[in-house]
Amino acid sequence: MQAIQEQWNIKTGLAVTALIVLAAALPPQIVAQEQGIDVTLLGTGDPVPRVDRFGPAILVEAGEYQLLFDAGRGVTQRLRQLEISLSDIDAVFITHFHSDHLSGLPDLWLTGWLPPPFGRRSQPMRMIGPDGLSEILNGLRQAFDPDIQIRLVDEQLPPQGIEFDIREYSADGIVFDEEGVTVTAFAVDHGQYIKPSYGYRVDYEGRSVVLSGDTRFDENLIQAAQGADVVIHEVAAAREEMLAFDDRIQLILDHHTTPEEAGIVFDRVGPKLALYSHLTLLSSPDSPEVTVEELIQRTRTNYSGRLLVGEDLMRLEIGDSVSVYRFPY
Repeated sequence: MQAIQEQWNIKTGLAVTALIVLAAALPPQIVAQEQGIDVTLLGTGDPVPRVDRFGPAILVEAGEYQLLFDAGRGVTQRLRQLEISLSDIDAVFITHFHSDHLSGLPDLWLTGWLPPPFGRRSQPMRMIGPDGLSEILNGLRQAFDPDIQIRLVDEQLPPQGIEFDIREYSADGIVFDEEGVTVTAFAVDHGQYIKPSYGYRVDYEGRSVVLSGDTRFDENLIQAAQGADVVIHEVAAAREEMLAFDDRIQLILDHHTTPEEAGIVFDRVGPKLALYSHLTLLSSPDSPEVTVEELIQRTRTNYSGRLLVGEDLMRLEIGDSVSVYRFPY
């Protein structure tokens, strides 16, 4: 299959040329040398119901595992676009309990239980997240129990496939460690009342990617991200006139990381690639949202390394270098 690999202008972070790569034609030894971690941004948006950026969700493929981090709006549609069976997701990791990070979860869970080609999950769905996750999942089971009972009898679906296998945690540390794939959770600061809230780091075969989750500028994230190949960070931005339009704008910004602050994070970590996802770009009828170019420019006040603004279905291949592909591949 042909894939379009973007070549990026380091100063602007924008694509300037395209290179066609025939990945399947590479010699096996070259493919093996580049084995590492693959990351796909399934959704890069926020609670706004827009069609170009679905809700926050990131797929990380490492070794034999397909790991999903958060399950925002449209996650099942994005996986379907990639021709990934919903039942092939090995574990779902939740960062925190805001609805935009969970609203796609019932669809992923229930539709992944249905017959092929969607899934036909026959084993419990593995869920990993901070304390309180089991209460949410028990509520989902109660809410959808009438549907579940009908399908058990009418469609003879496998009973184990609709169960949850839940692991909760309450402190920083390794939360997944199998076949050389390690996932470490670390607490982040999303605001005084938004607790628990965590980010994740995935390590495999000497490669690593850090997912910030929702957070303000946080020293714990910087420490957890040291030595990472890629840092995927949330960002929030608004134009100055927006602050006068609605005093709630500042409240939203105070729960997130500005481009200037993110630049400090990237500068202190020094990854091969810094990437924005989960973009909170505030606007009003009289004030358009901050552009991609402006996000890059504001970040550049504190960071000069390789920097991109994520798009839905953008794919990263983390090996000796970090390659970036835009959909369709």
